[in-house]
Amino acid sequence: MSWNELWEIMTFTTVWELLLIFFAKIIEVTIGTLRSILIIKGYRLVAFFLALVEITIWIFVASTVITGLTESPMKGIAYAIGFASGVYLGSIVESKLAFGKILIQTITSDAMSLVISEKLRELGCGVTSVAARGKDEARTILMIYSNRRVSQKIIDQILAIDSAAMIVINDVSTMVGGYFSSAKSIHK
Repeated sequence: MSWNELWEIMTFTTVWELLLIFFAKIIEVTIGTLRSILIIKGYRLVAFFLALVEITIWIFVASTVITGLTESPMKGIAYAIGFASGVYLGSIVESKLAFGKILIQTITSDAMSLVISEKLRELGCGVTSVAARGKDEARTILMIYSNRRVSQKIIDQILAIDSAAMIVINDVSTMVGGYFSSAKSIHK
């Protein structure tokens, strides 16, 4: 294959068409990433509508690439790079939107647990304390249910009071009963 033949293959499709394939694929995969996460977190109706948009974009982009792939392999390359970029962008968008609830478990000394609990309750958080025993002393486990969106602010509050606290965070898929607050004052 000569350079001229290679150049023809590379330039058979216009840059605008390649960019359209690339960006459409990024949007489609970003939506797909969000849809998958929303289904896991129980947001089925929103996921349904995202799936409609996702599959519509996929049909048009995939058919454009598949029908023209032999004449322009660059379509496949734009499609593949768009796919990988969409996965990355989708994970970033989801972390910014921060869907769902989490359980923040904090292991701290008995004395510090009282201070942390009081501060978090002032901010509107529900806090449950459980007596525990650590390697060398009595400890307290604090369990705080929160929206993921404000979790970093809660963690910052805990660490500002006790920088040695051990913090474990778990996603919560189902929560029934008990006290849960959206902790509106922590949004400030």
